Amino acid sequence: MATAVPIALLAVGGIAAVAIVVFVLRLLPRTAFVVWACVLFFVPLWVGVNVGFYWAAITLLTALMIIVNWSVVPLRAADAWVVAFVIVIVGLYSFGTVDLASLVAALLEWVIPYLWGRVVLARIGAEWVTSTIAVVAIVAAVLGIVEFFTSFNPFVLIPGSGVVYDTWSPLQERGGVLRVEGAFGHSIALGAALAMSSAFVVATKWRLIPKIGGVVILAVATVLTFSRAGQLTLVLTLVLSTFLIVGVSRKFRISVVVAGVIGTAIAIPIIDSVFGAAGEEAGGSADYRTDLLVLLQQVQLFGNPGDWHSLVSGDYYLGYFARSVDNALVLTLLRYGYVPTLLIMAALVCAAIMTVRRSTRSPASIAVVGQLPSLVVVALITQYSMFLWFCVGLAITWARDADMLRGAREVPSELRQGSADPFAPAAGRRAVPGQS
Repeated sequence: MATAVPIALLAVGGIAAVAIVVFVLRLLPRTAFVVWACVLFFVPLWVGVNVGFYWAAITLLTALMIIVNWSVVPLRAADAWVVAFVIVIVGLYSFGTVDLASLVAALLEWVIPYLWGRVVLARIGAEWVTSTIAVVAIVAAVLGIVEFFTSFNPFVLIPGSGVVYDTWSPLQERGGVLRVEGAFGHSIALGAALAMSSAFVVATKWRLIPKIGGVVILAVATVLTFSRAGQLTLVLTLVLSTFLIVGVSRKFRISVVVAGVIGTAIAIPIIDSVFGAAGEEAGGSADYRTDLLVLLQQVQLFGNPGDWHSLVSGDYYLGYFARSVDNALVLTLLRYGYVPTLLIMAALVCAAIMTVRRSTRSPASIAVVGQLPSLVVVALITQYSMFLWFCVGLAITWARDADMLRGAREVPSELRQGSADPFAPAAGRRAVPGQS
């Protein structure tokens, strides 16, 4: 009886703590989003709990953020693709053609962050989301630069789940030089995340000098990851965002071009020396990604092909690829089959298409477009996976809000007078040109 009382008190205390957290997250949505972004960039994947299966801290917080900030949003085509994907893989799991690990990975690392991207703008303004991601990413980049020059990564000192920690905590080198990875567990994941974040920095309403400074810091940190995927997607994302995002000044565009020319002149010799010292390691890494295409012969229409690791296909022993498949598209095909892969990739394409139209374009959609090349050279790993799918959901939501805004502006002014339309000009003021 004496033992039961402290346990009961701990349980009550735990419930009260959770209730307080939920209340604070609901009451202060902006602060809650800052916390979420900080966990995304600064809490490694190996920090989490086992509840049925492993929940990383960022996954648990994202699920909580969805519950606390849930809002009904108009459905889009991308939502239908995601729902269809979930229904199909759950069905395949029930038939034993998709394993539990693959099912859980898709739900926790893709669907949950996608849902968070779909509802986040219901209670938090787009400008706040943009600035928060930009600031947190710049801080992460600064820490990455410090990591490079000190050869010290403080995040690996954070304890966590044994298997996950053992997989992602070891630091990497290329050509004898430490590759920066921050809290992302892999240099490629950090490089890709910083590349996506560059679109948000460009989209901020900051003054010229802070904005250029932020871009330069992200670029330096991405170069120091010595990830070809990160560097390529950074350049692509910066070019697209600089010249496509609405409201970017001409001075900023000129400054980016000048900074890019100077930065390229400085970075190329450094990158060349590191990759040159890496020699066969860097070349072998590129050849490995080409060799992965042999796995396409194992892909089925629905579900995974079973134990293909021990097979020989032509001159290839497929067990060579058992440790990792550094190609998100091929790995998705192997895990779920052609049809489910088509469904989930259709949602990603929907987000990318938002970039085509000026009215639906956003930093999130440009970030997704910038990552398309990386999908064939790296798997969706650690927080990078969650950040990408958050951007997919955010791009779809952003486009919806843009459509609503445009529709409101197209309503004749005489119909808007005296209405509750938030876009109607206030009484006694002239309507903004183009709105009447």
